[in-house]
Amino acid sequence: MDIARQRLRNQHLARPQFDKPSDVVAWLGAVQAQDYLGALWALGLRTRAAIQSDIERAIADRTIVRTWPLRGTLHFVAPGDVRWMLRHLAPRVVARSALRHKQLELDEAVIVRSTKLLVGALEGGRQLTRGAMYALLEAARISTDCSRGLHILWRIAHDGVICFGARQGRQHTFTLLEEWVPAAARMPERDEALAELARRYFTSHGPATLHDFGWWSGLSSADARSGLEMARPHVVQARIDGQVYWLPSSGSTTREGSRMSFLLPAFDEYTVAYRDRSAVVAAKHAGTGILSPTIVIDGQVVGTWTRAFKKGTVVITPRPFTKLGDAGTRALSAAAQRYRRFLPR
Repeated sequence: MDIARQRLRNQHLARPQFDKPSDVVAWLGAVQAQDYLGALWALGLRTRAAIQSDIERAIADRTIVRTWPLRGTLHFVAPGDVRWMLRHLAPRVVARSALRHKQLELDEAVIVRSTKLLVGALEGGRQLTRGAMYALLEAARISTDCSRGLHILWRIAHDGVICFGARQGRQHTFTLLEEWVPAAARMPERDEALAELARRYFTSHGPATLHDFGWWSGLSSADARSGLEMARPHVVQARIDGQVYWLPSSGSTTREGSRMSFLLPAFDEYTVAYRDRSAVVAAKHAGTGILSPTIVIDGQVVGTWTRAFKKGTVVITPRPFTKLGDAGTRALSAAAQRYRRFLPR
């Protein structure tokens, strides 16, 4: 079994079937989104024809939500998933941040004061930029220096109080989660939540290992194992090169006939969502496969790329690890054209 090609197919990079960004997010479970513009492209890649404005409209229309549901890192998630993910995943992340918060002198009293202040400022559907939020805190003599401001917002978001709203120009905004996203009819209990998280991950990211799932979810080893066990009706096991992988119990395993090429953003789920990335990137380039936008041809990371805007056009500069050859160059050109079509005119 070709692990890389199966992941391309299950992540809907190869032959995407989704028309709406919200369907992509729901399928993947969560899409890493600290690099905002890159995350927009990550969703665009997995739809049939969405452009950047379609993704931003989905955010403004509240069909996808940006917050910190997994690993203390920004992700896009579905509105119906945000609360149960925060409820069952955030406490472990917050507990692990205790030492850093102690160093920043952010005790519970500071968090309670900050929360009360910011809730009052945001009530009634208001959306405020980070700078405006910091100004409110500073006016109340709550310092935002030395990254304290970001950690305060991070913690309040983990408490399920705030999330990101729509952009105002190029500025990101925060809003109240309670007002931005209606509460779901029911909240899954922990076992159900673990099973659902595992089902989403292995069906959309498989073939993947238990350790990969633990990395992606941020769960303890015991909880990751429990989630997988409860999700087993939806997944199958495959042993590849002596390693046990899990993948969806239904789906095609046929190979694509033509060369598949992609310009992936930094932190794309294809590279970042696995502890072991050796199936898609050589060990000497493993760090590059996460931290930089990558060129992927036939499932393998073969280089990096950058973009720049000059005289109203986007200039894409590829940096392949080795010469691509004529076929690789043509594949790269096709990927670049697709990216240009995605960008605002």
